[in-house]
Amino acid sequence: MRITRSTVTGLIMLFAVSASVFVRAGQQAVGQAPTPFPLSPTIRATGQGVTGAFEGWYYNKDGSVSVLVGYFNRNTKQELDIPIGSNNRIEPGGPDQGQPTHFLTGRQYGVFAIKVPKDFGTKQLTWTLVANGQTNVIPLHLKADWVVEPYLDAGSQNTPPVLRFQPNGPTVTGPPVGIAASYSTTVPDPVTLTTWVTDEAAKVYVEERPQGRGRGSAARGSSGAPIPTPPPLSITWSLLRGPGIVKFENAKPAIDKADGGTATTTATFSAPGEYVLRVQANDQSGEGGGGFQCCWTNAHVSVTVKPTGAATR
Repeated sequence: MRITRSTVTGLIMLFAVSASVFVRAGQQAVGQAPTPFPLSPTIRATGQGVTGAFEGWYYNKDGSVSVLVGYFNRNTKQELDIPIGSNNRIEPGGPDQGQPTHFLTGRQYGVFAIKVPKDFGTKQLTWTLVANGQTNVIPLHLKADWVVEPYLDAGSQNTPPVLRFQPNGPTVTGPPVGIAASYSTTVPDPVTLTTWVTDEAAKVYVEERPQGRGRGSAARGSSGAPIPTPPPLSITWSLLRGPGIVKFENAKPAIDKADGGTATTTATFSAPGEYVLRVQANDQSGEGGGGFQCCWTNAHVSVTVKPTGAATR
């Protein structure tokens, strides 16, 4: 049986949901009654819950350790807003540890990271999410078999895309670390979001390819099956946290490689307040690195939106 990245991704999603059910059964949240949950995850247009997804833990470039977390919204059409509090909390040390309050549909990988203390050891955090009457709790830990390498794919020697918010500004790669850039606007004025994104191709090709064939759809692997053309470098903007609705002129702006990888879009906000947006850069490895957590880049940016008539700084 040939194990593909899509197979591994599916197993990871199923395990994340199963782990949530297991933890909830044995670790009921204080003050909350347990809710019925199907043995297999149900995916519907609306009315389903959201499960956190523990992607694993990793060493930061400075030697510290972080846990990497995403989520799985089992609704195909219903995006959810769950404010920080009893229905969206990370413990101990929370309830707020940088997790999203706005949840896109489907599986979202490596959405945020939590740096843990040096003496974390065998301790664990738990992320509780309550949505549509369903309570889900997942553990976040440092068990040895959950270590991941989001900065380098050991097999292909691939690395994440490099993201900048100024032409010659600091670079951002891999999981999100703090706030990468800050913006300000007023309602209803749009804010311009410009990034510069570049990427180096994988240094080792894992798939076998017939001599003289490249990465095109006509190439075939050792099994004789066509090798799909890998997705091109792309970026995607989305709302992570905020009090209102955000509309992007183009959530997936085109990347101008001839202009240093420039990609520009605008965002408008329905209400004043503090927002955090997520920008994700994907290379040929696709969403979540095909389940291996490498190689993509996620960054968070803050936007202060003032009421109509207020002066911007």
